[in-house]
Amino acid sequence: MAEIGRLRKNETTEIVVQKTEYRGAVGIDLREYVTSERYTGWSKNGIRIPVEQWPDFKSILDGVDLEE
Repeated sequence: MAEIGRLRKNETTEIVVQKTEYRGAVGIDLREYVTSERYTGWSKNGIRIPVEQWPDFKSILDGVDLEE
């Protein structure tokens, strides 16, 4: 598992991007990591993109127009 980066979502939550292997398949995980008084750890929120589909997913993100 290799962490690629983190993005702060709010005071208690970060979005963590990792390259992982699960059951022999490599993918890119985008997961929420929570740090609070009640709980510190991974939330259930997140997605996993199979590495073969990463170029298509990235293309979709590159097409986002923030001006609209």
